[in-house]
Amino acid sequence: MDYYGLMHHFFRVFPLLTLVSGMAFAQAPKPAQPASDAVPPAAPASAASAAETPRPSALTARLLYELLVGELSFQDGEANQGIALMLDAARRTHDSVLYKRAVEMAIQSRSGSMAMDAVRAWRQAEPRSPDANRLELQVMVALGRIAESDAPLRATLAALPTTDQEPFILAVPSLYTRAIDKAEAAQVVERGLADVLQNPALAPAAWTSIGRMRLATNDRTGALSAANLGQTANPKSEWPALLALQLMTGADEPNAEPLIKRYLRNATPKPEVRIGYARALVDAGRGKEAHEQLAELTRNQPDYPEGWLAQGALYAQERHDTEAETALKRYLELATQPSADERFDRSNGRNQARMTLAQIAERRGDYAAAESMLAKIDSPDEAINVQLRRATILARQGQLDEAVQLIRSVPVRTPEDARMKITAEAQLLRENKRPQQAYDLLQSELSKDPEDEDLLYDTAMAAEKLDRLDEMEQLIRKLIEIKPDAFNAYNALGYTFADRNLRLPEAKQLIEKAVELSPDDPFIQDSLGWVEFRLGNRAQALRILQAAFAKRPDAEIAAHLGEVLWTMGRKDEAIVVLRNGVRLNAENETLQETLQRLKINP
Repeated sequence: MDYYGLMHHFFRVFPLLTLVSGMAFAQAPKPAQPASDAVPPAAPASAASAAETPRPSALTARLLYELLVGELSFQDGEANQGIALMLDAARRTHDSVLYKRAVEMAIQSRSGSMAMDAVRAWRQAEPRSPDANRLELQVMVALGRIAESDAPLRATLAALPTTDQEPFILAVPSLYTRAIDKAEAAQVVERGLADVLQNPALAPAAWTSIGRMRLATNDRTGALSAANLGQTANPKSEWPALLALQLMTGADEPNAEPLIKRYLRNATPKPEVRIGYARALVDAGRGKEAHEQLAELTRNQPDYPEGWLAQGALYAQERHDTEAETALKRYLELATQPSADERFDRSNGRNQARMTLAQIAERRGDYAAAESMLAKIDSPDEAINVQLRRATILARQGQLDEAVQLIRSVPVRTPEDARMKITAEAQLLRENKRPQQAYDLLQSELSKDPEDEDLLYDTAMAAEKLDRLDEMEQLIRKLIEIKPDAFNAYNALGYTFADRNLRLPEAKQLIEKAVELSPDDPFIQDSLGWVEFRLGNRAQALRILQAAFAKRPDAEIAAHLGEVLWTMGRKDEAIVVLRNGVRLNAENETLQETLQRLKINP
């Protein structure tokens, strides 16, 4: 027996075996669907028994032969013949499995017209089939026939069970993501969802999807209007509030926040909305308000794990380590209990909490506790991060060479892993007073790919540490040439000039370009405040630095703000700020240099 030949044919017809299996299930008896919502009369016992008798299978020898020929023709490159045979069999048997297979074959062969013919034949045979209608919609959108897709959108929605309608409506914007004409797609979706806008149960989701489609066209006013209409339809629905949150964070729409606040005043708002709002407040530099939102969440829903995780992460970011530890340990207590809701896979959250707890333990010098937390992280995706954290702990204990070897020994699964290892080793060397080794490592990697954007930036920063300013500037300007919107490059070069009191007008121009490209970045605002200080504009510098520090408490920003206050004669305020900087990161080089130069012991 030709075993290998037999196996070859088996794998060629394997799709057919799957198809036949699907047909077997498809031939099971189906209860008749009532023509209206009225409950049908109970069937007599004899009728019920008859209904339970399986019908004869439609899979005859002739049909099996045709399906086999169709599959083999398709696999042998005769796609049109294979699709035609499959579609003909579907029409004769009225079998949805065969219709679906014909559509799949047409899609795989990149035959848009045949895919459209097959899916329309299926929908005409089964006009109330959710699968047929949904697939017609998907094929039509994929073919770019956006203007015609409102009818199948309405038909798909009408064919779905009531429980599936809201999830489908919310998924509509993702279906049109690749549409070239976003405005046309937005209009089509509005037409397709028009019938449900008067339904209080579905209107909030429909207006939310309409709003997201409008937002894709940069129509913030229209998106905000949709969010308002959705909330008016049902103030207790979370969907318009989530759209408002998207407007607040992604589109910087200030008028969206009142919708979020109105929703949160409901008796039982979804905790995800409150957490999202807290994160938006943090990004806006409103940390106190973010804490208030998270405190209310953990108070009202103390058994909701993610509330404690968000609270712990915020405390840890602010270096309030005791409070962070309490919140994160509470999260782990709750997150390790079985969840009745299968949507929640909390493994990532547990790993995040343990990683943060390890960093907190590391900061206080309890390396055994840090290692204990790291040992509990068993995700392959986190393996490299765990080892890098361990390397940092070794370096803190004076074992830098061992730390470097540990980084180099980490297995690499992807090119991103390899890049992460290089970056981590260079950072470790810089932080531990070995800037030349860091530079040599990065320069060696850059020579292999001279236009790599990340390596250009990292090598430039290493050159700056060695006071090789001409080389640093050359690398940064090359990066800007390759990537004109590299805000970090403009900021780095501008700050380097400002920090050394060099070419200050040019430094300000570079930093202002970085602000233009990334207006909400507190570290770029810090650079802007610092160059204003160097230029002698102390009042302007103070205003900018105070806003930056409020938005992101950071030791380096504290150093700059403290120095500005000190030189303005506001020494008590300066000491308070600098003391906060020490609490945030006592080892920060800029902070330490500032304290020594000003002879301050906060």
